[in-house]
Amino acid sequence: MSENAVAGSIARTKVAVSLFVGFALLLLLIANGHLIYVATTSQPACVAHVQQGEGIAQPGRYSAAQSACSP
Repeated sequence: MSENAVAGSIARTKVAVSLFVGFALLLLLIANGHLIYVATTSQPACVAHVQQGEGIAQPGRYSAAQSACSP
């Protein structure tokens, strides 16, 4: 194998590794952006529950002390 062939092979390997690393970083940024979006737009403390004064308490059904849900 000549020096030019070896140099070309090494250059192609570097390009392939660089593209892979760039793609992995882009994927990481997109995933983190999605997590930030979901964290800022959702209301994880807002769950279905029995509203205060709604009928008689039943086993396994509880009401929140104070609702964190926006109307």
